[in-house]
Amino acid sequence: MSAHTLTPSVVLDRVSFAWPDGTSALTSITGAVGAGRTGLVGRNGSGKSTLLRLIARELEPGSGRITTSADVAYLPQRLTLDVDRPVAELLGVSGALSALRAIEAGDVDPRHFDAVGSDWDVEARSHAALAEAGLAPDMLDRRVGELSGGEAVLTAVAGIRLRAASVTLLDEPTNNLDRDARARLADMVRGWRGALIVVSHDVSLLDLMDDTAELYGSELSVFGGPYSAWRERLDAEQETARQAEKTAAQAVRREKRQRIEAEHTIAHRQAMGRKAQVEKRVPPIVAGNLQRAAQVSAGKLRGEKADREASARAALDEAGRRVRDDDTIRIDLPDPGVPAGRRIATIGDGSRSWVIRGPERVALVGANGVGKTTLLEQLVGVGRPRSAAHPVHNSGWLVEAADADPGIPGKSVEPSPQNRNCERHTDRIGYLPQRVDGLDEHASVLENVQAAASAVPVPELRNRLARFLIRGAAVDRPVSTLSGGERFRVALARLLLADPPPQLIVLDEPTNNLDLDTVDQLVDALAAYRGAVLVVSHDDVFLSRLGIDTTLELGRDGGITER
Repeated sequence: MSAHTLTPSVVLDRVSFAWPDGTSALTSITGAVGAGRTGLVGRNGSGKSTLLRLIARELEPGSGRITTSADVAYLPQRLTLDVDRPVAELLGVSGALSALRAIEAGDVDPRHFDAVGSDWDVEARSHAALAEAGLAPDMLDRRVGELSGGEAVLTAVAGIRLRAASVTLLDEPTNNLDRDARARLADMVRGWRGALIVVSHDVSLLDLMDDTAELYGSELSVFGGPYSAWRERLDAEQETARQAEKTAAQAVRREKRQRIEAEHTIAHRQAMGRKAQVEKRVPPIVAGNLQRAAQVSAGKLRGEKADREASARAALDEAGRRVRDDDTIRIDLPDPGVPAGRRIATIGDGSRSWVIRGPERVALVGANGVGKTTLLEQLVGVGRPRSAAHPVHNSGWLVEAADADPGIPGKSVEPSPQNRNCERHTDRIGYLPQRVDGLDEHASVLENVQAAASAVPVPELRNRLARFLIRGAAVDRPVSTLSGGERFRVALARLLLADPPPQLIVLDEPTNNLDLDTVDQLVDALAAYRGAVLVVSHDDVFLSRLGIDTTLELGRDGGITER
């Protein structure tokens, strides 16, 4: 346990929460989070974001109590911003700043002095906060709509730091941030004052934490150390638990075998006694005494063997409870039949071009707003703009144009890449955009997947969907009723279960939506996949695990360079 854990900033006492339809999100959660930096981890759907909203008082628990050490600041997973609001409002200083400027202009209204309070250096501190976010001081008076999504997130985080809340909650802050923005966020986190609780799938960010809290089942457990150390310990514990379970299972088999052998011995003795009695080799009174003694001995032996087997089974049950029986997505990609070296696609910038061949792994990187998503859409044949009612059909996957900069609604800062050219040499392309909005909302899960695999029998599709943890009645539910995690699993299933299988898989920031265990499964599946892969990601750890062959960087001038 770290020193930070000893001073709790958030205490949960048997906290439960259910959604209006009765679906339980959290059940009797008890635990405490320390005063330092804590990474909150758990599988998709475990309730991490719901827990943050409860701590922030955006939701009220159905039962139980949440105690915080002081005021709480909260950054949700997706910022919903009015693009016409001033940046000062995003920083949280607009009131004090307006009052200060009014006073400087000669307005001595007492309300202005009340608004400023003791915060006379608010403008200087705001400029310093903007510098942390990588913005110039003159951005303070400009509109939020002039920021990219990454800049908006960093500015919001800098504003929380500026207000110096005692407890800060950040939900997936690195989603859609480019490398420079992630580096700036990491610098903010390293120097954070006060308690910080971060939900993230970004291992690099989680490794900056003092503690790691895991939400698992109905328990919140805290480990004194960053994510990688916690993961190493968990893996070691699970390996020990699996070995103990294996040893206990062997003991059960051994005790069962010995019990059966004892029964054979007892039966043999009884048969010999009956034979001796029939042949009258011993007097009847002696035979009776021997028979009673044999029965007592047999009962005692049976009892001993039964007790030993029962004890072995109890030990097996106890060992089994220590082994996590997690449901995990099992991804088995079919062979797309791509000969090595076959041309799959070409990407160029007018002066040079790169050919993607099977089974190459190509990463597309670059700062936010340079046009990575636009290039992917050009390659897979998705027009911009495109309404939800008129999706483009591409290799059995209904795709939509994803917003180039999802941080701000209606904002796109991508340049017009007139010189970039993309050409596909196959029609079998599977595309998973950042925003999973190409599903038919009114159709069932099964019908959505059938659109990509119409030749696969329904029973087989159901079996395959079960590997994506979509089972039973959930297969027949309309997509509109699914949670965000469920929707993503449906989209991923439709992509990866397409028949015929794609020869090129195109992924746009896939780790934004996947828990770390599912990322492991996807990495393993792509390692065995014999087609080509083109992926956009700011997650360097994920890219390194994919074994990237070629990294192409898009510049703001429209050019492409190989790194």
